[in-house]
Order: sequence, then structure tokens, then C-alpha cells
Amino acid sequence: MSSTVPAAVALDQPATPHRTTTATAAADELRPALAGAVHLPGEPAYEATLGGFNLALVHQPALVVRAGTPQDVALTVRTAAAHGLGVGVRSTGHSAAPTGPDDVLLDVSALHDVVVDPEARTATVGPGASWRTVLDAGAPYGLGGLCGSSPHVGVVGYTLGGGLGPLARTFGFAADHVRSFDVVTPDGALVTTSPTRHPELFWALRGGGGAFGVVTSMTFDLFPLRTVRGGTVWFDAADAAPVLHRWRELVADLPEDVSTSVARLNLPPLPDLPEPLRGRAVLVVRYVRHLGDPGQDRVRDGVQDNRDDTGSDPLVDALRGTATPILDTIGDLPYVRIGEIHADPEDPMPFVERGGQLRELPREAVDAFLAAVPPGSPVMMAEIRLLGGAVGRPAAVPNAVAGRGAACTLFVGSLGAPLGPPDADVHVQAVHDALREWTTGGSLVNFAGPRDAVSADLVRTAFGADTYQRLVDLRRRNDPRGTLASSSRWAVVQDA
Repeated sequence: MSSTVPAAVALDQPATPHRTTTATAAADELRPALAGAVHLPGEPAYEATLGGFNLALVHQPALVVRAGTPQDVALTVRTAAAHGLGVGVRSTGHSAAPTGPDDVLLDVSALHDVVVDPEARTATVGPGASWRTVLDAGAPYGLGGLCGSSPHVGVVGYTLGGGLGPLARTFGFAADHVRSFDVVTPDGALVTTSPTRHPELFWALRGGGGAFGVVTSMTFDLFPLRTVRGGTVWFDAADAAPVLHRWRELVADLPEDVSTSVARLNLPPLPDLPEPLRGRAVLVVRYVRHLGDPGQDRVRDGVQDNRDDTGSDPLVDALRGTATPILDTIGDLPYVRIGEIHADPEDPMPFVERGGQLRELPREAVDAFLAAVPPGSPVMMAEIRLLGGAVGRPAAVPNAVAGRGAACTLFVGSLGAPLGPPDADVHVQAVHDALREWTTGGSLVNFAGPRDAVSADLVRTAFGADTYQRLVDLRRRNDPRGTLASSSRWAVVQDA
């Protein structure tokens, strides 16, 4: 373990008198200077700020700071560093990294402004903004950003980890389209970074995760995205093998305007699910086709693009002919409703998850995947998402995004205790083990799972030796005390 990056703190470790004194001293310094608020353990507002989306993660920070301004962020980082405390950042609560008793939990959810510039086709957002607010703000102009499967996730945190969305094969990662950041560095300075200003930091923030600075504002590209062709096709698990094998064959030559994934789901009997799906084991095919900018001629590589936009979807049509769908929602969809395709849960729950990448998807891998997630399995969801296309190409301005060369992602999740089995992590890992022969050994940063040694190894492998070492060197130079280690999985990444 590097001396510059502190180890993760055990969640059940009690606060010592020294930590309590340190937290009180830091709070006393911050309170009179902040526009926001400070909360210590034992205060009612402290407990109220700790809940997140994943109830399996327990936060026990030394204190909580609710920032009201970017200057609050800078002052908090400086004060934490002066008292030997780490800083963990949260906005929407979807982080995979809990904060412990040596950390300040810096809540930036109040910094949620969204400003759309329809002429420049950009959005500028604060670190507390969700994709839902960006989608709503861009829709009146026919513009949209490269959000993920859930519009309730924070824009900034998602982008710092790369940002793989439903249109990724067409446009690439969200991180590829960032124009600038305002960011508080580990020494508490507030700087602007772009391709020409602090370019090394700009490179690292786009894909390297949140441990290189605390972003207080981000400007990024929007795209003409008024309508897409998309939705889901649901099949009974009994038909999963022929459908998934056919999907595997067809995506080998899929055009870049189509992004797609398949998932085996063991659905609970919840009343908010459509009646045909309640309590059922299914295979769902997710599909999005970019329809282009209706106001412009479409030209690719100097050649007029004459794609058929009349509603013909060869991939979906072929799958419909392979087995009879239970439910079929494919159609023209306003981009502002793009989250309906994955329909990710919105309510907090305890969840155990782990991601990986596949270098290939041969017939044998499909069989292994299906055998690892049988009906009745404790695994709630196992997804294979097709990569390639724009995902596989480097950004116009180079960045640190990992895992571009993989064929697919593999993401597995299960309800954790007390709603799920106490050994949910074992069942999740078993799916990955079943496909180990075809994996790259890496994972996209946002999909890697909880902050632990396995996650760290997955991310390090995905980066590759050169990118990883470049990131480590930057951390050593800019954050020798590891102040921002709690902001990401870097808290357990071992230096080479």
C-alpha cells in the first residue's frame, strides 16, 4: 500500500478521543466561515445527511459539511488537510465509496445549478446536478447530454468515471465531451482546467475518477437529441438461450448508430412492475438507435448517410422472430425519457454489485452466462452491454478513460442484506468467475463495484500500466497526504 494513499477505514471502527477532538476543532474553524453548514456526530442533522442510494454502504464520517458555495468546497478541503482528515464527496448519493471516521463527508448537493447555452450547444452544471435536470433543461432546445442509464445519477461523478450511456456507441463516453472544469485541487486552490489550462489535470479528471480534485462546475457538449428510436423487448427466461445467441450473432456487424445490451433479470413480484413481468425470470434486450439531427444532412466520412429512419430495426425484428416477446416497447421515444429504457430503480435499497469487461463473446461464453444466472438465482440482474463504435476510439482531446478496447461490459447485481441473502457478494462474484475465461481482467471505473481490493485491481488493469502510472504520479505530486483518497476507489489502489 502506498504511503501517499491511506487504506480504507473499517466501518465499525469506533471514533477515538483524538478523532473527536480533531473533528470538533475542524468544525469550529469552518462554522463561522461557511455559507453552508457543518454537522458533527450526535447532532440530528448529521444522521439526516448520511443516507444514500445504496443502503449497503454505511457512512461514518468525522463530520459532515453541506457546501453552499464553491468557496465552501475550497475551505473544507484546506481545513480537512490541515487537520489530517480525508475528504469524501457526495452529490446524489450514488457513490460506491463510503466515508469513514477519518473523513469529512463533503455534501455538494446544494450546488445543483444547470445552465444551457443553446447556441454553443453546451451545459454548465454544478456538482450536485443530476442528469434529470440536464435532460429537462435541454429538451426545449432539442438538445441532450450523454447521460447514463439512470437520469437520477449525478452528472459530474458519472462523467469523472468515464460515463457510459445508452448512446455510447454513437458518441463515445461522456468524459470525451467535457470542455472545462472548475475544480478545487487537493491543496484547496480553486482553478479552471481545460485542454490549455492545467492540461494534465484535465486529462486525469476525464475518466480517472474523483480523487484528483473536487469539481465545482463542469461545462460539456450537448447534442441534437430530440427523439431516439428505442425501448425494450422482454422474453421469458425459457427463451433466453436462442434469443441471446441470436443477439450475439447480429451485433457483430451492428452500425454505430445502434447501442444495445441484454440482461437476465429475476424480478420480484412488485406491484409497480408491468403485470406480465411481476415475479418472473426474464431476458430483456435494450435498444437505442440514434436518428440523427433532423435539421442537417447526415454525412459520415465524406459520404452521404442514407440510413432508413422509417422504423425498420433489423436487430429487433430478428429477435422478435426468434421467440415471442412477453412485452415490447420499441418505438420513437423523446430523448428526455431515455431513462425509461433501463428503468433503473429510483428508491434506495441495499445492493451488491460488481462490474467487469469481456474481450470477446463466443457461443461458449453465452452458455456460461446463462448457466450462472438460472431462474431463482439470488442474482437479481446480470447485464452484457455491447461496446465498440465510438467507445473504442480515443477522444479528440486525450483523456484517462479506461477499457476502450473491450467488446462488452459485464455487470452483475443482487439485493444485499437484509432484503437479500447475507452472501449476496458470493453469488455476484460467481457470475464473473463463470466468465473469467473471456474477461479482460478489468472494469470501467463506474462499474467496478464497492471500494475494495478487487475493485482496485479491476480498475488498475483496465487503465493499463502506462495510464495507471501516469495517474499515480499525478496523485503523488498533487495530493501527497491523500486528502482526496476518500473521493474514489483510489483509497485502496496499490501503487506499482
